[in-house]
Amino acid sequence: MSKRVTFYSESFKLAGDLYLPPELGKGEKRAGIVLCHGYTGIRNLYLPEIARVLNEAGYVVLTFDYKGWGDSEGPKSRLAPYSRVADVQASLTFLSVQPQVEPSRLGIYGTSYGGATVIWVGAIDERVKCVVSVVGIGNGARWMRSVRRPDEYADLLQRSAADRVERMRSGKSEFVERNEILLPDRQSADLSARARRNIRGAVTEIPLEFVDDTLNFNAEWIVDKIAPRPVLFIATDNDRLVPAEETEAMYARANEPKKLVMLKGYGHYEVYGGEAFREVMNATLAWYGQYLPAKLMRSA
Repeated sequence: MSKRVTFYSESFKLAGDLYLPPELGKGEKRAGIVLCHGYTGIRNLYLPEIARVLNEAGYVVLTFDYKGWGDSEGPKSRLAPYSRVADVQASLTFLSVQPQVEPSRLGIYGTSYGGATVIWVGAIDERVKCVVSVVGIGNGARWMRSVRRPDEYADLLQRSAADRVERMRSGKSEFVERNEILLPDRQSADLSARARRNIRGAVTEIPLEFVDDTLNFNAEWIVDKIAPRPVLFIATDNDRLVPAEETEAMYARANEPKKLVMLKGYGHYEVYGGEAFREVMNATLAWYGQYLPAKLMRSA
């Protein structure tokens, strides 16, 4: 069961959906989990199915749109990674005051670029007791460089530098096709296109300032600060959009307790459906079950 909710982050109203598990007893409190979508995602894309699985396991779940995305207020279609961190923290605050949630038992789950966002939030916000990062990005510059030929990367940096000057002069960034920055992944691009086709609010153009934002936000800088709280990393060895090396680099820098689950043979967008999705959720539920169970066992 879900219901539409709103709350504020940095004075902007954010739209979200609160998912309550079945058979929730009167006055009963459960662990709560905030779900964080990726680079150009919105809450109605991929996240509802993740929320459903977590609901069935007994968790209260919150999805939301970042500022300027989907149904939320704010400047449209910006990446603004540090502002997204603030949005996740506001989401944690909202979730913590829900009568069905135990505020001392909050987790976060992020996928793709959201996999970087949750690492940052987990490192700086001790309210987070358990983190799951799926096919995430550890270093923005390394990632953007790794999926391009040298001349393509040089051209991108040149365009970004010119746009930086234009933003200073006019306050505006040039909007370009989404795929010019987030390179099409031939392996699973059709999966992404079909998933986005009928989703209201899914964007096809984003500002060039995404490049600067990406280059200057590196979750691996602070991943070690999550400990002693647990963090699970999930990647797939055939990801051609966000290579598995990004997750491996974050895992290497994280401290215990930590775990790396490497899926075999799947592409980036395949983790949102079918057998790959089942494997992702099985690993996620096992991790949360170990470190953040939905219900606390009552002593006799």
